[in-house]
Amino acid sequence: MVKSIKNKEYLSIPEAAKILGISRIAVYRKVKSGIIKADKIGRNYAIPRKYIKDTIGSELGEEGKAEIDKAVHRTVKEYGEVLRRLGREEWK
Repeated sequence: MVKSIKNKEYLSIPEAAKILGISRIAVYRKVKSGIIKADKIGRNYAIPRKYIKDTIGSELGEEGKAEIDKAVHRTVKEYGEVLRRLGREEWK
């Protein structure tokens, strides 16, 4: 029986990339630089799921998240109508 990604204790680089929403190369670079901790098994890496959870929250921090949230609100306030029109526009 194959485990779904949700239930796996260890993830491969492609699985971690899918969860984090970044490329496999970006995950590989984060593993090589130590940002994401992983165990090397032969030529491959096994990333404990707990390190993925740590990575998701640690890169931005609360201050960074607040800054992004503020920028999104400002953008929607200033360009809300344009964004709504673009959302309805059909691309050919």
